[in-house]
Amino acid sequence: MNGLSGSRRLARPVRLALAPTPGTGIDGAWWPHTASVASELPELIGVLHAQLGVVVDISINWSATEGPLDLNAISPSGKTLGGTLQRSPRLMVVTGQEASATLLVVPHMTSQGLGTVVMRRAAGVTVEHSQRDAKLYELADCVMRAAAIASAKWSESKQSPAAPAVAVMPGV
Repeated sequence: MNGLSGSRRLARPVRLALAPTPGTGIDGAWWPHTASVASELPELIGVLHAQLGVVVDISINWSATEGPLDLNAISPSGKTLGGTLQRSPRLMVVTGQEASATLLVVPHMTSQGLGTVVMRRAAGVTVEHSQRDAKLYELADCVMRAAAIASAKWSESKQSPAAPAVAVMPGV
């Protein structure tokens, strides 16, 4: 997919919002249409090719057995309807030959209104105050705070040196 020179028309366009200059914290968001992230990944890579160059690596902060966080169930206090957030928002770092971007992966089942606002917030796009739905913006801010915390923890864990497999003890 990275080397394609032409473009093809997609049945459902890739829902991607990317900051003009990636590389600072959360750089944008990707909102897949289905739960099958893997099936939509080639189209995402195709779209990101123009901004990042040939994609050489993708890292994610979730496991295949972990379900997505339900953004619709978050309250503005940062809690889900059933208690505090049990999972971090899903993040993806896409590294290209020219740049990399950290994307918030918006769960496919997120409501249209909330998904749109989260995408705009993740990309740093401002909306006129008169056009804002206060509740949606409050929820989107909560999601973005959680994503920023998750991103910082994830970056920190990737940068900390791994413990040696075998400890060498002098004189033994």
